[in-house]
Amino acid sequence: MDEQRVSELPDASVSTASSRVTVAPRPVVRRGVALGAAGGALALGLLAGGVSGGLIAAALASSDTDTASTSTVEGAAYAPPTIDHRSFGGPTSESDQSPATAATADQQVGVVTITTVLGYQDASAAGTGMVLTSDGLVLTNNHVIEGSTSIEVTVESTGETYTAVVVGTDASSDVAVLQLQDASGLTTVALDDDNGVAVGDAVTAVGNAEGGGDLLAALGSVTALDQTMTASSNGSSPETLDGLIQFSAAVVGGDSGGPVYDDEGEVIGMTTAASSGTVDTIAYAIDIEDALVIAHQIQTGVASDTVTIGYPAFLGISLGSGSGAVVAGVLEGTPAASSGLVAGDVITAVDGVAVTSSSALSALLDAHAPGDTVTLTWTVAATGASTSTSVTLIAGPAD
Repeated sequence: MDEQRVSELPDASVSTASSRVTVAPRPVVRRGVALGAAGGALALGLLAGGVSGGLIAAALASSDTDTASTSTVEGAAYAPPTIDHRSFGGPTSESDQSPATAATADQQVGVVTITTVLGYQDASAAGTGMVLTSDGLVLTNNHVIEGSTSIEVTVESTGETYTAVVVGTDASSDVAVLQLQDASGLTTVALDDDNGVAVGDAVTAVGNAEGGGDLLAALGSVTALDQTMTASSNGSSPETLDGLIQFSAAVVGGDSGGPVYDDEGEVIGMTTAASSGTVDTIAYAIDIEDALVIAHQIQTGVASDTVTIGYPAFLGISLGSGSGAVVAGVLEGTPAASSGLVAGDVITAVDGVAVTSSSALSALLDAHAPGDTVTLTWTVAATGASTSTSVTLIAGPAD
Protein backbone atom coordinates (compact mmCIF):
# COMPACT_ATOMS: atom_id res chain seq x y z
CA MET A 1 0.00 0.00 0.00
CA ASP A 2 1.16 3.53 -0.70
CA GLU A 3 2.40 5.37 2.36
CA GLN A 4 -0.46 7.24 4.00
CA ARG A 5 -0.34 10.48 5.97
CA VAL A 6 -2.18 9.96 9.23
CA SER A 7 -2.26 11.71 12.56
CA GLU A 8 -2.02 10.30 16.06
CA LEU A 9 -5.23 8.94 17.54
CA PRO A 10 -6.32 9.34 21.14
CA ASP A 11 -5.37 6.60 23.59
CA ALA A 12 -7.93 3.94 24.40
CA SER A 13 -8.28 0.81 26.49
CA VAL A 14 -10.09 -2.47 25.87
CA SER A 15 -13.27 -3.52 27.67
CA THR A 16 -14.26 -7.05 28.69
CA ALA A 17 -17.16 -9.20 27.48
CA SER A 18 -20.08 -10.94 29.10
CA SER A 19 -23.36 -12.46 27.83
CA ARG A 20 -23.84 -14.00 24.36
CA VAL A 21 -26.22 -13.42 21.48
CA THR A 22 -25.97 -13.97 17.72
CA VAL A 23 -25.95 -11.59 14.77
CA ALA A 24 -24.62 -11.23 11.22
CA PRO A 25 -23.67 -7.67 10.20
CA ARG A 26 -23.89 -6.36 6.62
CA PRO A 27 -23.92 -2.91 4.95
CA VAL A 28 -26.53 -1.62 2.56
CA VAL A 29 -25.69 -3.43 -0.70
CA ARG A 30 -27.42 -2.98 -4.00
CA ARG A 31 -26.64 -4.39 -7.43
CA GLY A 32 -27.47 -2.67 -10.68
CA VAL A 33 -29.51 0.15 -9.07
CA ALA A 34 -28.78 3.57 -7.69
CA LEU A 35 -28.26 3.78 -3.95
CA GLY A 36 -31.37 4.95 -2.18
CA ALA A 37 -33.77 3.29 -4.63
CA ALA A 38 -36.80 1.54 -3.23
CA GLY A 39 -36.95 -2.19 -2.67
CA GLY A 40 -34.38 -4.79 -1.71
CA ALA A 41 -33.99 -7.70 0.69
CA LEU A 42 -31.69 -8.52 3.54
CA ALA A 43 -28.35 -10.20 3.11
CA LEU A 44 -27.80 -12.16 6.26
CA GLY A 45 -26.86 -15.41 7.87
CA LEU A 46 -29.51 -15.82 10.51
CA LEU A 47 -28.70 -17.84 13.63
CA ALA A 48 -30.88 -18.62 16.62
CA GLY A 49 -30.38 -15.77 19.02
CA GLY A 50 -31.19 -14.58 22.48
CA VAL A 51 -33.84 -12.15 21.20
CA SER A 52 -37.31 -13.03 19.92
CA GLY A 53 -37.31 -13.02 16.14
CA GLY A 54 -33.56 -13.44 15.91
CA LEU A 55 -30.92 -10.83 15.14
CA ILE A 56 -29.89 -9.37 11.81
CA ALA A 57 -27.51 -6.78 10.50
CA ALA A 58 -28.68 -3.29 9.75
CA ALA A 59 -28.36 -3.97 6.02
CA LEU A 60 -30.18 -4.23 2.71
CA ALA A 61 -29.24 -6.09 -0.46
CA SER A 62 -30.62 -7.09 -3.83
CA SER A 63 -31.49 -10.67 -4.72
CA ASP A 64 -28.72 -10.83 -7.35
CA THR A 65 -25.33 -12.27 -6.50
CA ASP A 66 -22.35 -13.72 -8.31
CA THR A 67 -22.71 -17.32 -7.17
CA ALA A 68 -19.99 -18.47 -9.58
CA SER A 69 -17.36 -16.68 -7.55
CA THR A 70 -17.94 -18.44 -4.21
CA SER A 71 -14.58 -19.35 -2.70
CA THR A 72 -12.95 -20.87 0.33
CA VAL A 73 -9.64 -19.06 -0.03
CA GLU A 74 -9.14 -15.53 1.29
CA GLY A 75 -6.57 -13.55 -0.65
CA ALA A 76 -6.75 -15.97 -3.53
CA ALA A 77 -10.34 -15.64 -4.63
CA TYR A 78 -13.34 -13.44 -4.09
CA ALA A 79 -16.41 -14.64 -2.19
CA PRO A 80 -19.42 -12.33 -2.64
CA PRO A 81 -22.17 -12.67 -0.03
CA THR A 82 -25.09 -15.02 -0.50
CA ILE A 83 -28.40 -13.19 -0.50
CA ASP A 84 -31.24 -14.23 1.81
CA HIS A 85 -34.68 -13.10 0.68
CA ARG A 86 -36.07 -11.40 3.79
CA SER A 87 -37.66 -8.00 4.21
CA PHE A 88 -35.92 -5.46 6.43
CA GLY A 89 -37.24 -5.41 9.97
CA GLY A 90 -37.13 -2.56 12.42
CA PRO A 91 -39.72 -1.29 14.88
CA THR A 92 -43.36 -2.22 14.29
CA SER A 93 -46.28 0.17 14.53
CA GLU A 94 -46.70 -0.87 18.18
CA SER A 95 -43.15 0.20 19.03
CA ASP A 96 -42.52 2.81 21.69
CA GLN A 97 -39.33 3.85 19.89
CA SER A 98 -39.24 7.22 18.21
CA PRO A 99 -38.67 7.08 14.44
CA ALA A 100 -35.40 8.54 13.19
CA THR A 101 -35.39 12.21 12.21
CA ALA A 102 -32.94 14.44 10.36
CA ALA A 103 -29.67 14.80 12.25
CA THR A 104 -28.93 18.25 13.59
CA ALA A 105 -25.96 20.28 12.39
CA ASP A 106 -24.05 19.39 15.56
CA GLN A 107 -24.80 15.69 15.13
CA GLN A 108 -23.45 15.77 11.56
CA VAL A 109 -20.05 17.22 12.46
CA GLY A 110 -17.34 14.70 11.64
CA VAL A 111 -19.82 12.11 10.34
CA VAL A 112 -19.43 10.83 6.78
CA THR A 113 -21.51 8.77 4.39
CA ILE A 114 -19.67 5.99 2.59
CA THR A 115 -20.47 4.52 -0.81
CA THR A 116 -18.46 1.68 -2.29
CA VAL A 117 -18.21 -0.15 -5.57
CA LEU A 118 -17.93 -3.93 -5.37
CA GLY A 119 -16.35 -4.33 -8.76
CA TYR A 120 -16.32 -8.12 -8.87
CA GLN A 121 -20.04 -8.23 -8.05
CA ASP A 122 -21.33 -5.41 -10.26
CA ALA A 123 -22.72 -4.00 -7.03
CA SER A 124 -22.52 -0.98 -4.77
CA ALA A 125 -22.83 -0.50 -1.02
CA ALA A 126 -23.41 2.23 1.53
CA GLY A 127 -22.72 2.90 5.20
CA THR A 128 -21.44 5.50 7.64
CA GLY A 129 -18.12 6.54 9.17
CA MET A 130 -16.49 8.99 11.58
CA VAL A 131 -13.61 11.40 10.95
CA LEU A 132 -10.85 10.86 13.53
CA THR A 133 -8.17 13.27 12.28
CA SER A 134 -8.13 16.57 10.41
CA ASP A 135 -6.23 14.98 7.51
CA GLY A 136 -9.00 12.48 6.84
CA LEU A 137 -8.54 9.30 8.85
CA VAL A 138 -11.99 7.69 9.02
CA LEU A 139 -13.28 4.92 11.29
CA THR A 140 -16.04 2.56 10.13
CA ASN A 141 -17.17 -1.06 10.33
CA ASN A 142 -15.22 -3.57 8.31
CA HIS A 143 -18.46 -4.94 6.84
CA VAL A 144 -19.27 -1.51 5.39
CA ILE A 145 -16.28 -1.65 3.03
CA GLU A 146 -15.78 -5.43 2.77
CA GLY A 147 -15.41 -6.53 -0.85
CA SER A 148 -15.04 -2.98 -2.13
CA THR A 149 -12.83 -2.09 -5.07
CA SER A 150 -13.35 1.67 -4.78
CA ILE A 151 -14.70 3.93 -2.04
CA GLU A 152 -16.13 7.46 -1.97
CA VAL A 153 -16.73 9.33 1.26
CA THR A 154 -18.81 12.48 1.72
CA VAL A 155 -18.31 14.75 4.72
CA GLU A 156 -21.93 15.62 5.33
CA SER A 157 -21.33 18.87 7.24
CA THR A 158 -19.53 20.38 4.22
CA GLY A 159 -20.79 18.31 1.29
CA GLU A 160 -17.22 17.60 0.15
CA THR A 161 -16.64 14.17 -1.41
CA TYR A 162 -13.30 12.35 -1.31
CA THR A 163 -11.82 9.19 -2.74
CA ALA A 164 -10.79 6.90 0.11
CA VAL A 165 -8.29 4.07 0.39
CA VAL A 166 -8.23 1.33 2.99
CA VAL A 167 -5.50 1.84 5.59
CA GLY A 168 -6.33 -1.46 7.25
CA THR A 169 -9.06 -3.79 8.44
CA ASP A 170 -9.83 -6.19 11.27
CA ALA A 171 -12.70 -8.40 10.17
CA SER A 172 -12.74 -10.29 13.46
CA SER A 173 -13.51 -7.05 15.33
CA ASP A 174 -15.54 -5.49 12.47
CA VAL A 175 -13.32 -2.39 12.37
CA ALA A 176 -11.82 -0.63 9.35
CA VAL A 177 -9.80 2.56 8.92
CA LEU A 178 -9.89 4.63 5.73
CA GLN A 179 -7.75 7.52 4.52
CA LEU A 180 -9.40 10.30 2.52
CA GLN A 181 -7.17 11.45 -0.32
CA ASP A 182 -6.06 15.10 -0.40
CA ALA A 183 -8.04 15.93 2.73
CA SER A 184 -7.03 18.61 5.21
CA GLY A 185 -8.62 20.82 7.81
CA LEU A 186 -11.49 18.44 8.51
CA THR A 187 -13.52 18.67 11.70
CA THR A 188 -13.46 15.48 13.74
CA VAL A 189 -16.17 13.83 15.79
CA ALA A 190 -16.15 14.53 19.52
CA LEU A 191 -15.04 11.37 21.33
CA ASP A 192 -16.19 10.47 24.83
CA ASP A 193 -13.63 11.67 27.36
CA ASP A 194 -15.10 10.44 30.65
CA ASN A 195 -15.99 6.77 29.98
CA GLY A 196 -19.24 7.45 31.79
CA VAL A 197 -21.77 5.39 29.82
CA ALA A 198 -24.21 3.44 31.99
CA VAL A 199 -27.36 1.40 31.56
CA GLY A 200 -30.30 3.75 31.18
CA ASP A 201 -28.29 6.57 29.64
CA ALA A 202 -29.91 8.37 26.71
CA VAL A 203 -28.11 7.86 23.39
CA THR A 204 -28.51 8.92 19.76
CA ALA A 205 -27.37 6.86 16.79
CA VAL A 206 -26.62 8.85 13.63
CA GLY A 207 -26.17 7.23 10.24
CA ASN A 208 -26.71 7.01 6.51
CA ALA A 209 -30.16 5.47 6.95
CA GLU A 210 -30.93 2.88 4.26
CA GLY A 211 -28.09 4.26 2.16
CA GLY A 212 -30.11 7.30 1.18
CA GLY A 213 -27.22 9.75 1.59
CA ASP A 214 -28.94 11.73 4.35
CA LEU A 215 -27.91 11.49 7.99
CA LEU A 216 -30.77 10.57 10.32
CA ALA A 217 -30.73 10.46 14.12
CA ALA A 218 -32.40 7.68 16.13
CA LEU A 219 -33.02 8.35 19.83
CA GLY A 220 -32.74 5.56 22.38
CA SER A 221 -31.16 4.38 25.60
CA VAL A 222 -28.45 1.99 26.77
CA THR A 223 -29.91 -1.35 27.86
CA ALA A 224 -26.76 -3.38 28.65
CA LEU A 225 -22.95 -3.09 28.65
CA ASP A 226 -20.03 -5.42 27.90
CA GLN A 227 -22.16 -7.66 25.70
CA THR A 228 -20.82 -10.39 23.42
CA MET A 229 -22.39 -11.41 20.11
CA THR A 230 -21.34 -14.11 17.70
CA ALA A 231 -21.74 -13.14 14.04
CA SER A 232 -22.05 -15.74 11.30
CA SER A 233 -23.01 -15.06 7.71
CA ASN A 234 -23.56 -17.28 4.67
CA GLY A 235 -22.42 -20.40 6.49
CA SER A 236 -19.05 -18.91 7.36
CA SER A 237 -17.25 -19.59 10.62
CA PRO A 238 -18.72 -17.41 13.38
CA GLU A 239 -16.87 -14.30 14.51
CA THR A 240 -17.32 -13.06 18.07
CA LEU A 241 -17.49 -9.38 18.98
CA ASP A 242 -17.23 -8.46 22.64
CA GLY A 243 -17.33 -5.42 24.90
CA LEU A 244 -20.41 -4.22 23.02
CA ILE A 245 -22.90 -1.58 24.07
CA GLN A 246 -26.50 -2.78 23.71
CA PHE A 247 -29.06 -0.06 23.14
CA SER A 248 -32.63 0.41 22.06
CA ALA A 249 -33.06 2.74 19.05
CA ALA A 250 -34.66 2.64 15.61
CA VAL A 251 -31.47 2.04 13.63
CA VAL A 252 -31.76 0.68 10.07
CA GLY A 253 -29.64 -0.45 7.16
CA GLY A 254 -26.80 1.94 6.34
CA ASP A 255 -26.36 3.14 9.93
CA SER A 256 -23.46 0.72 10.42
CA GLY A 257 -20.20 2.54 11.15
CA GLY A 258 -21.97 5.63 12.46
CA PRO A 259 -21.60 7.26 15.87
CA VAL A 260 -23.64 6.56 18.96
CA TYR A 261 -23.67 9.80 20.97
CA ASP A 262 -24.22 10.23 24.70
CA ASP A 263 -26.27 13.09 26.11
CA GLU A 264 -23.20 15.35 25.92
CA GLY A 265 -22.91 14.82 22.17
CA GLU A 266 -19.75 12.69 22.51
CA VAL A 267 -19.20 9.39 20.71
CA ILE A 268 -19.41 6.38 23.00
CA GLY A 269 -19.72 3.70 20.31
CA MET A 270 -20.01 2.72 16.65
CA THR A 271 -23.29 1.20 15.45
CA THR A 272 -22.73 -2.33 14.17
CA ALA A 273 -25.94 -4.39 14.15
CA ALA A 274 -29.63 -4.37 14.99
CA SER A 275 -32.55 -6.74 15.53
CA SER A 276 -35.55 -7.59 13.38
CA GLY A 277 -38.88 -9.20 14.22
CA THR A 278 -39.10 -7.50 17.59
CA VAL A 279 -41.44 -4.73 18.70
CA ASP A 280 -38.49 -2.48 19.56
CA THR A 281 -35.19 -2.61 17.71
CA ILE A 282 -32.29 -3.90 19.78
CA ALA A 283 -29.00 -2.48 18.52
CA TYR A 284 -25.33 -3.09 19.24
CA ALA A 285 -22.37 -0.75 19.07
CA ILE A 286 -18.65 -1.36 19.36
CA ASP A 287 -17.33 0.59 22.34
CA ILE A 288 -15.37 3.52 20.91
CA GLU A 289 -12.42 2.72 23.18
CA ASP A 290 -12.17 -0.78 21.76
CA ALA A 291 -12.47 0.52 18.20
CA LEU A 292 -9.68 3.05 18.81
CA VAL A 293 -7.33 0.34 20.09
CA ILE A 294 -7.64 -1.42 16.74
CA ALA A 295 -7.47 1.86 14.83
CA HIS A 296 -4.16 2.62 16.57
CA GLN A 297 -2.77 -0.74 15.53
CA ILE A 298 -3.88 -0.24 11.94
CA GLN A 299 -2.61 3.35 11.83
CA THR A 300 0.85 2.25 13.00
CA GLY A 301 0.97 -0.47 10.34
CA VAL A 302 1.11 -3.46 12.67
CA ALA A 303 -0.37 -6.48 10.90
CA SER A 304 -1.46 -9.56 12.85
CA ASP A 305 -3.50 -12.72 12.42
CA THR A 306 -6.62 -10.55 12.35
CA VAL A 307 -5.38 -7.14 11.15
CA THR A 308 -4.68 -6.62 7.44
CA ILE A 309 -2.76 -3.50 6.47
CA GLY A 310 -3.88 -2.05 3.16
CA TYR A 311 -5.35 -4.35 0.52
CA PRO A 312 -4.72 -8.10 0.28
CA ALA A 313 -2.85 -9.72 -2.57
CA PHE A 314 -5.31 -11.09 -5.11
CA LEU A 315 -5.07 -13.91 -7.65
CA GLY A 316 -8.69 -13.93 -8.79
CA ILE A 317 -9.97 -17.51 -8.63
CA SER A 318 -12.73 -19.37 -6.86
CA LEU A 319 -12.07 -22.82 -5.50
CA GLY A 320 -14.30 -25.87 -5.43
CA SER A 321 -14.75 -28.32 -2.62
CA GLY A 322 -12.93 -31.61 -2.43
CA SER A 323 -9.29 -32.59 -2.20
CA GLY A 324 -6.63 -30.33 -3.62
CA ALA A 325 -6.87 -26.73 -4.77
CA VAL A 326 -9.39 -27.21 -7.58
CA VAL A 327 -10.20 -24.06 -9.55
CA ALA A 328 -13.98 -23.59 -9.72
CA GLY A 329 -13.88 -20.32 -11.66
CA VAL A 330 -11.67 -17.46 -12.80
CA LEU A 331 -12.58 -13.77 -12.52
CA GLU A 332 -12.09 -11.63 -15.61
CA GLY A 333 -9.35 -9.01 -15.53
CA THR A 334 -7.35 -10.73 -12.81
CA PRO A 335 -3.88 -12.35 -12.79
CA ALA A 336 -5.54 -15.77 -12.82
CA ALA A 337 -7.35 -14.94 -16.06
CA SER A 338 -4.15 -13.85 -17.80
CA SER A 339 -2.25 -16.91 -16.54
CA GLY A 340 -4.37 -19.36 -18.51
CA LEU A 341 -6.01 -21.00 -15.49
CA VAL A 342 -9.53 -22.30 -16.17
CA ALA A 343 -12.20 -24.05 -14.18
CA GLY A 344 -11.26 -27.63 -13.39
CA ASP A 345 -7.51 -27.01 -13.20
CA VAL A 346 -5.80 -28.04 -9.96
CA ILE A 347 -3.09 -25.78 -8.49
CA THR A 348 -0.30 -27.97 -7.17
CA ALA A 349 2.46 -25.51 -6.17
CA VAL A 350 3.32 -21.87 -5.49
CA ASP A 351 6.98 -20.94 -6.00
CA GLY A 352 7.83 -24.62 -5.89
CA VAL A 353 6.10 -25.23 -2.55
CA ALA A 354 3.58 -28.05 -2.86
CA VAL A 355 -0.12 -27.21 -2.50
CA THR A 356 -2.34 -30.06 -1.35
CA SER A 357 -5.42 -28.17 -0.17
CA SER A 358 -7.31 -24.90 -0.42
CA SER A 359 -6.07 -23.86 3.02
CA ALA A 360 -2.46 -24.50 2.00
CA LEU A 361 -2.91 -22.31 -1.07
CA SER A 362 -4.50 -19.61 1.08
CA ALA A 363 -1.58 -19.62 3.51
CA LEU A 364 0.98 -19.30 0.75
CA LEU A 365 -0.80 -16.45 -1.02
CA ASP A 366 -1.63 -14.64 2.21
CA ALA A 367 2.11 -14.29 2.82
CA HIS A 368 2.38 -12.06 -0.28
CA ALA A 369 1.54 -8.43 -0.96
CA PRO A 370 0.04 -6.80 -4.07
CA GLY A 371 2.77 -6.46 -6.70
CA ASP A 372 4.56 -9.67 -5.72
CA THR A 373 5.29 -12.12 -8.53
CA VAL A 374 4.74 -15.80 -7.84
CA THR A 375 5.16 -18.93 -9.94
CA LEU A 376 2.03 -21.08 -10.11
CA THR A 377 2.11 -24.74 -11.06
CA TRP A 378 -1.09 -26.58 -11.90
CA THR A 379 -2.49 -29.68 -13.54
CA VAL A 380 -4.45 -28.83 -16.68
CA ALA A 381 -7.91 -30.35 -16.49
CA ALA A 382 -8.24 -30.89 -20.23
CA THR A 383 -5.00 -32.83 -20.69
CA GLY A 384 -3.72 -33.87 -17.28
CA ALA A 385 -0.39 -32.22 -18.07
CA SER A 386 1.49 -30.05 -15.56
CA THR A 387 2.27 -26.45 -16.46
CA SER A 388 3.73 -23.38 -14.75
CA THR A 389 3.73 -19.65 -15.25
CA SER A 390 4.61 -16.49 -13.31
CA VAL A 391 1.85 -14.09 -12.29
CA THR A 392 1.95 -10.73 -10.54
CA LEU A 393 -0.64 -10.48 -7.78
CA ILE A 394 -2.83 -7.37 -7.69
CA ALA A 395 -4.59 -5.53 -4.88
CA GLY A 396 -7.80 -7.34 -4.15
CA PRO A 397 -11.11 -6.18 -2.72
CA ALA A 398 -10.95 -4.97 0.87
CA ASP A 399 -11.04 -7.82 3.38
